Amino acid sequence: MQPAALPRNTLALALTLAVAGPAIAAPDASPIELDRVQVTGHRDGYGARATRSATKTDTALQDVPQAVSVITRDVIEDQGMTSLTDALRGVPGVGVAQGEGNRDTPVLRGSSTTGDLFIDGVRDDVQYIRDLYNVERVEVLKGPNAMIFGRGGAGGVVNRVMKAADGHAHRDLGLQLGSDGRRRGTFDVGGATGDASSVRVTGLYEDSSSFRDGFSLRRYGINPTATWDPAESTRLVFSYERFHDARVADRGVPSLRAFGIDRPVDVDPDMFFGDPDRSPVRATADIASVRVEHAIADGLTLRNQTRWARYDKSYQNVFANGTVARAGGGIDAVISAYSNATQRTNAFNQTDLEFKFDTGRVMHTLLAGAEFGRQETDNRRLSGVFPANRCASSRDVTNQTCVALEDGRYTGPLVFAPSATDADNHGVARVAALYVQDQIELSPQWQALVGIRHDRFEVDLRNNRTGALTSSRDDLWSPRAGLVWKPVAPLSVYASYSLAYVPRAGDQLASLSPSNAALEPEKFVNRELGAKWQATRDVMLSAALYRLDRGNVIAPDPEDSTRSILVDGQRTQGLELELSGQVTSAWRVIAGYAYQDGELTKALSATSPAGTRLAQLPRHSASLWNRVDLSPRWGVGLGATYRGATYAALPGSAPGRTDASRTALGGYVRVDGAVYLRVAPQLRLQLNVENLLDRRYFVSANSNDNVSPGSPRAAYLGITYDF
Repeated sequence: MQPAALPRNTLALALTLAVAGPAIAAPDASPIELDRVQVTGHRDGYGARATRSATKTDTALQDVPQAVSVITRDVIEDQGMTSLTDALRGVPGVGVAQGEGNRDTPVLRGSSTTGDLFIDGVRDDVQYIRDLYNVERVEVLKGPNAMIFGRGGAGGVVNRVMKAADGHAHRDLGLQLGSDGRRRGTFDVGGATGDASSVRVTGLYEDSSSFRDGFSLRRYGINPTATWDPAESTRLVFSYERFHDARVADRGVPSLRAFGIDRPVDVDPDMFFGDPDRSPVRATADIASVRVEHAIADGLTLRNQTRWARYDKSYQNVFANGTVARAGGGIDAVISAYSNATQRTNAFNQTDLEFKFDTGRVMHTLLAGAEFGRQETDNRRLSGVFPANRCASSRDVTNQTCVALEDGRYTGPLVFAPSATDADNHGVARVAALYVQDQIELSPQWQALVGIRHDRFEVDLRNNRTGALTSSRDDLWSPRAGLVWKPVAPLSVYASYSLAYVPRAGDQLASLSPSNAALEPEKFVNRELGAKWQATRDVMLSAALYRLDRGNVIAPDPEDSTRSILVDGQRTQGLELELSGQVTSAWRVIAGYAYQDGELTKALSATSPAGTRLAQLPRHSASLWNRVDLSPRWGVGLGATYRGATYAALPGSAPGRTDASRTALGGYVRVDGAVYLRVAPQLRLQLNVENLLDRRYFVSANSNDNVSPGSPRAAYLGITYDF
């Protein structure tokens, strides 16, 4: 049986993080007695060398014909990351949208998504904000990935590889305290319970505030796992997680036109628009899984994974939705409100059969598999109704009100009631998929990867208000092909092609309607050329040049404005560069750069003609993080993030104006730093400082009038104890 990846050893963790560098003790230090465990494993450091996510087989990153970025546990801990958003901000070709302050929303090669998120290769697609307390590493696979992950994955997917019981001792306690009321504690405890079994439990509790006035966050998580090897050739892994996140939905600030340009309003970064007391977010996830691995014979392995998940998500927000000129002079902020509740139950089963064999001098790793799933979703939305409209007479409507821009808060009467267009539906989605893939080693210099997947994807949606039923049935064929050439051992050059579809139900399975049910799914085609150079054993450089085309986009018929047609409506192309690893025994680095050019190739509306630049897609972005070990006790970290100018959203209508409105966000550079100190063999201190230069900037957006200010300078002290 193929063994699992070597785990992190707790003593190695304490020494790696507490001691600046791999050395165990300085030459003149007192001896340290290593009497508790034997160090047999290793960590990825800053540079991972292999992945299972990209191919469903253990494959060296150098042999994967696509761009893959891995944020390892060392990177997560050294930068003090706590959320998935933190992990994604430095990945080349990836951005992060605001998500209305209630959900993770990565932007992958110009495609925004809330559904292409996975846990150990299984879909985790409800809209909530994820934590990193139980995550071993985050893998971002760029470009369409439907052959492995199924529908969606248009611009890429994000897969969290979770911590699991591995037979080694884990005894870590963590505490983080800092600016703006951050208070967070974690633990990671486990070890062998016998010759063939082990357990591990990770946990989190956080009660924090923010630089944003009125914001609060409380979340907890508990994730026990157990591993049992009933026979030498068989392994069973059990996992259950309960995660709860309660916070204020913070949608940032609106925009204001000045000198013909729409920009975020110039107010203090802590100013909250709307009402934080009536903007709660509650998300609870219960996720249970069982994985079985069995070596049937030499070169033949069977894997089966079953995942059941129950999600309960609700949020309500009272937020700024624009600005208008006040009657008599001055500016008002337009206030809107709504609430939404989603309950979803997912059940997925994946079975993979991996067979390694030779045909003459050609070696094959053949994968054949099947996936079956069912997703049942209830979704209900209510609109906010304001009994007293305080806007100018031209905005005399009950679903909005106004407050003075310099105040921003609304504390008046408000009720929530269904409007004629508010969603109230029950949906059932079913998938049955078969796939086959062959990784072919033609010679030491040439490899090929070919695969195809067929998904039978069915959605039935019932409108609870009207009783109307809408259904769709899609047969999705998702091919993938790649060729890898190794002119010399450390260098691989590749070319690849992949295709994915996004059905009309959307990534949240609620976009199906009688008007679009019969339309073909959106189609995404990715062509990519790249190279990966293992410069040293611990340093990898990679480059990818790609073009991603989006087809079957709904657009108005230029010959008949009452009809819609499908067009090839969007193109993104660019260059991604990445470097990661340990340059010397005392210097680790992870860096990335992306050039991205994305535009509409056809008019999608009257305000979005062909040539319109895509939203939240900077032409240039870059990131750099270094950790340098000054001595066995002291280390320092320093890095910067650059993001070029972007637009918050596609052009749209704006309050008080008849022309198209589009908010421009200026580029920025944010500098971060850290200091690491090993106080004792079991105790490490870490001070992270974000935005060292205290620059003002806007970090993300959801729309042209929901723009999030970046945090002013903030410091967090981390304490890690290995008992």
